[in-house]
Amino acid sequence: MNTWNTGRYSVTFGATPAAARPAPAPAIADPVVAARWGDEADRLRLAGDIAAADLAYARQMRAMVSDPELVRAADALIVGGPAAAHALLTHIPAKRPNDPYVLWIAGDVASRGGRNAEAAQLLARCLDLAPGLTAARAAYAMVLTWLDRVGEALAQADRLLVDQPANALYRHLRASSLLRLGEEEAAAEAYAQVLADHPDQALSWMSYGHVLKTLGRQDEAVAAYRRCLSLDPRQGEAWWSLANLKTVHLDAADIVAMQAALGGELSAADRLQLHFALGKALEDAGRDAEAFAHYAQGAAMQRARLDYDADDTTVQTQRTRALLSRGFFAARAGQGAPDPDPIFVVGLPRSGSTLVEQILASHSQVEGTQELPYLPMMAAQLAGPARRASEGAYPDVLAALSPDELADLGRSYLAQARVHRKTDRPFFIDKLPNNFAHIGLIQLILPNARIIDARRHPLGCCFSGFKQHFAVGQPFTYDLTDIGRYYADYVALMAHIDAVLPGRVHRVIYERMVADVEGETRRLLDHCGLPFEPACLTFYQNRRAVRTASSEQVRRPIFTDAADHWRRFEPWLDPLKAALGPVLSAYPDPPPI
Repeated sequence: MNTWNTGRYSVTFGATPAAARPAPAPAIADPVVAARWGDEADRLRLAGDIAAADLAYARQMRAMVSDPELVRAADALIVGGPAAAHALLTHIPAKRPNDPYVLWIAGDVASRGGRNAEAAQLLARCLDLAPGLTAARAAYAMVLTWLDRVGEALAQADRLLVDQPANALYRHLRASSLLRLGEEEAAAEAYAQVLADHPDQALSWMSYGHVLKTLGRQDEAVAAYRRCLSLDPRQGEAWWSLANLKTVHLDAADIVAMQAALGGELSAADRLQLHFALGKALEDAGRDAEAFAHYAQGAAMQRARLDYDADDTTVQTQRTRALLSRGFFAARAGQGAPDPDPIFVVGLPRSGSTLVEQILASHSQVEGTQELPYLPMMAAQLAGPARRASEGAYPDVLAALSPDELADLGRSYLAQARVHRKTDRPFFIDKLPNNFAHIGLIQLILPNARIIDARRHPLGCCFSGFKQHFAVGQPFTYDLTDIGRYYADYVALMAHIDAVLPGRVHRVIYERMVADVEGETRRLLDHCGLPFEPACLTFYQNRRAVRTASSEQVRRPIFTDAADHWRRFEPWLDPLKAALGPVLSAYPDPPPI
């Protein structure tokens, strides 16, 4: 079984085809053989077999070169993988900085070794010297995608399609780039065109389902996921995508099909997502003990794959609280970029933040974008190289930044966010929940931005996060103790922010919102300096694209049955309660619903 990492998802397909296994190496460069290997590699990658595709790309590389040093590197890549090839290539680019083939192979090997920033530099230089080297351009496009330089990846996909307009992989890359840039309608059309010519591609049907879901075209999304599963019923991500619509009922036949899939040969990625999907189906069927068992199995599998340390989060929270004092902020008052455009909605995942976003995005002056990655990326850059966040220079480095540097950082964030803004509305929303950890940074670089803290009952929020498989990130959610500690750290940090920046953050308590929609909405808009508009109360009629797990729920009027749903699973939540400690009893009593 082989895994394809698309940058956001990992999915698995069958055994490596014989055609992709190493063949006798040609004695000299052979463009015809290289082209065949390239076509085979593209086909395998589109089918999702990344290991076979990588091997075929290495065979393409070997068939394109005759230089002895590059031949040895290509052979090493085929036999020993990226580390073996890298050992042979270490000094060659410095000796031959103007050889495009050297730069291409070195860039490809760097990317396979996870050094994508280095790979991007090498491949960009290669294309400056040899713009017609298509294999290098395709590798560059993928590296840009993994670096989240999606606009540049789209430009490279368009360039590739000029020469090969029918290439399904390049068309798929273009469609996925459009989706990540927020061009959902264009992405849906692009996927539909790919599938019209290649209707048997399970992965493309799944990707098409993702964009249809984002657009609110639920019936079509369900049909696309079902088509994917008809082609490959082992697709755990497709099963989870159906379950994750939240409003779709998986019936008894689906439960039997998922149980059968779990009984067969599966990758770890497919298996864990099937556990989450089966848990949701069993929960809907009222089989709570079985449901919890599958949630716990899926979570344990994912937790074992992740390098997360709850102690590190606690230490980082303590460092942040120690730095951010009233005097610290007072000494830097008036600095940063003055623009009031962003509205940050922070909190924990599954806290009601998508509901807050949808209400605000229904206002005529506010544009909803998505969960933007730019503040955590900025914090990581300021931190410098460190294995753990608590070992890096952030947040202490904030104390050393000059007024000009703070303003530059604010302008940099706004420039990066600009690509996701599609209207001329004066305000936009960044709904990345984890930005609560960077409120100090927000205050320093964007002092006029609005900040909303979406908060939900600790047991409801944490259990909802525990039973959710996230496409990327949120590593603390896969263990009840981890997520309880994370919630407690979050509450401690927000209490500190309230003390040193009184009134800076507006808190929306989920249970209060569902009990008094109009009153809480008016208070929310007042904090943002926005006049009340009735459309904010009929937010479910807003047809904007929504990317989060709550996408279908916020397209319906507010319902109250989810507020206390966690109580059905309370017998299994003792580790969570212990981790939450005093935070649990300190949560505000919700009003009657």
